[in-house]
Amino acid sequence: MSSEAPAPPAPPQVSPAYRRYALTVLLVIYILNFLDRQIVSILAEPIKHDLHLADWQLGVMTGLAFALFYTVLGIPIARYAETGHRPRIIAAAAGLWSLFTISCGYAQNFVQLTLCRIGVGIGEAGCTPPAHSLITDYTPREKRASALAFYSLGTPLGGLLGLALGGLIADAHGWRTAFLVAGLPGLLMAVVAWTTLREPRRQMHVDLAVLKAARPDFKTAMAEIRGKRTFWLIAFAAAIKAFIGYGAAAFIAPFFFRNHAEELTAIAGDFGLGLTGFLGVALGVVLGLTGAVGTWLGGWLADRYGARDLRAYVGIPAVSTLIGIPFYVAALLVDSAVTALILFAFPPILNTLWYGPGYAAVQGLVRPQTRATASAVLLFIINLIGLGLGPLGVGAVSDFLSGPMGLGSAEGVRWSLMIFIMFGALASALFWMARSSIREEMVS
Repeated sequence: MSSEAPAPPAPPQVSPAYRRYALTVLLVIYILNFLDRQIVSILAEPIKHDLHLADWQLGVMTGLAFALFYTVLGIPIARYAETGHRPRIIAAAAGLWSLFTISCGYAQNFVQLTLCRIGVGIGEAGCTPPAHSLITDYTPREKRASALAFYSLGTPLGGLLGLALGGLIADAHGWRTAFLVAGLPGLLMAVVAWTTLREPRRQMHVDLAVLKAARPDFKTAMAEIRGKRTFWLIAFAAAIKAFIGYGAAAFIAPFFFRNHAEELTAIAGDFGLGLTGFLGVALGVVLGLTGAVGTWLGGWLADRYGARDLRAYVGIPAVSTLIGIPFYVAALLVDSAVTALILFAFPPILNTLWYGPGYAAVQGLVRPQTRATASAVLLFIINLIGLGLGPLGVGAVSDFLSGPMGLGSAEGVRWSLMIFIMFGALASALFWMARSSIREEMVS
């Protein structure tokens, strides 16, 4: 039986100084990961007009094309990461997705751009599962949620840079140049990761065959994950949040372009900017900085209150997710662009609180030798449902409301976003349900 395999040797502890360095390198890589993933959202309207695309095609390009390969390849890469050299996996992944991001700038039609986005997804599949596993080995358990939340800052900060830099560069030099500039830093960080990140397993004074013998086969690993009720509740709650979040991220810029262009153009002129550049900076600051605050706060709260009661790991996102819904609704309905931007600042704080506690809970629900696989399965569910279907769903509903229902493109995207935001109540309920089993199922 795989459960009777020898226990894997514990990785040696790294120094606090090196841990901080490694976490910073991984954070920068993850920022670039999300920058390359999300920059397409601020470029969606220019691309739509240049390549003559429908909203559903924007949804495919920003979500489904990326997500299919990102999710499917994440699991085999994670299986390799259970015993492989994780820093080199991350470095190779960063180099690959950066090259495909650059290639997006040369695409001449929908098919070519979609294929390039698929390539970005293939590369990015090799980042987070090995990174989560590596961070967990670097970090004591009592600091795990904060460490994973620190890494997860890459999501809002990468989104901030993608929106701000993408908008400014697109205004000044066009959307193609924005892709070129976005891809270049990842090539440098791939070299940094390959040459400076340590694989703790390589420092063990034991035969690595012991580690490989301790690794459960995929069937056994999946049986362990399948038996964790808490895992599945967290996974599908997070997937619904991603379904809402990625859908909104893909169409929030088009929402402002279509509903508040005149007001924003006037404000942008006061700053000497074009509409795309100003909106990119505004949304980047509003969504990115507030999301970073929420991500950090979630990790801090989880480490503080999770030490007393493990139910805090899922109770925090359950409550915060529900509170965020009214702010979204109000932001979509107000007539003022400035008021809408202010209201949109609150949901990111509340909706990113789950990153630290959610990822930390999943890492603790399984044995150490199954952590990368658990992370990959979690991301498979989150991204297939959230990234794969969220933008496509919002785009398809927007097209339906705009055309057959006769609302027009401005009202169509507004009410499509409104419909999808309401699913947050279901995500909140699933997180809350996980409170009943998390204490009994936590093992490491």
